[in-house]
Amino acid sequence: MGTAYNVMAATCPSRTVLHRIGARWTVFVVNALEDGPMRFTELKAHIRGITPKALTETLRAMEADGLLVRSDLGGNPPHVEYALTELGRSLLVPLRAVRQWAETHVPDILAARERAGAEQAPG
Repeated sequence: MGTAYNVMAATCPSRTVLHRIGARWTVFVVNALEDGPMRFTELKAHIRGITPKALTETLRAMEADGLLVRSDLGGNPPHVEYALTELGRSLLVPLRAVRQWAETHVPDILAARERAGAEQAPG
């Protein structure tokens, strides 16, 4: 029988896994690589708003966690591509559900924020 993990326990290693999945840019990188490998510049153009530093840090962390692989294809200038591993691809299903939920519920969230803002407005 395998080890039981509980993300609610303060010292459980599953917290670091959840932290990686919930990191600001991980979701975007996973979604961007869904259809296949991409170069750094392609990823940066596809994920609008990400800085080169944030993309570099995210790619390194995801590679260390086994979610993607970096392939140096040689050439001058160097040709490097990033692709999801099987582990990284396994994130597509749950992230697709979260993305669909977020896109479906934008009006509900915006309306709730508007109501909260109206209640907090001086009057």
